[in-house]
Amino acid sequence: MLGKLLVIAVMMFGFGYALIPVYKHLCEVLGINVLTQRDGEADPENTQVDKTRSITVELDSNVQGTLRFRPTQNSITVHPGEMVTVVYEVVNSLPRLVKAQAIPSYTPQSVTPHFRKVECFCFKEQTLKANEARQMPVMFYIDPAVPKEIKVMTMSYTFFEIGGMDKKS
Repeated sequence: MLGKLLVIAVMMFGFGYALIPVYKHLCEVLGINVLTQRDGEADPENTQVDKTRSITVELDSNVQGTLRFRPTQNSITVHPGEMVTVVYEVVNSLPRLVKAQAIPSYTPQSVTPHFRKVECFCFKEQTLKANEARQMPVMFYIDPAVPKEIKVMTMSYTFFEIGGMDKKS
């Protein structure tokens, strides 16, 4: 009886040990759960990008309060569906901590439902230390279903101080 149990235990261990390479090979053959590319493979082209059209996105900033806030570039040309990152810069030149929030707006209004932000500093309140400068990215794409007559749009952020005057630094 002990011998049979030992054989079963060894077989179970061997089966479990053999599953790892079998699983990896099966995933590779089926093209699932592939985390890295083989050498020489190029990134597949994003088929969601409409390369037949381009839209100029003008970047604008407004500030309410004593902060300095601006985009690092004035405009960018994108294809609908293309993932893009732009950067806004904020400077707190005050000798105290400042809490602030950004509110976005887009023109023309017809582009708003097609503008998709993936990452944005406007999603949460920003806390800036005394004399701190920070670059904040906005990652977005414009849905390819955007009306064809849209050639230029403006992405504007109003950055304003919120809460009371906090004297901490």
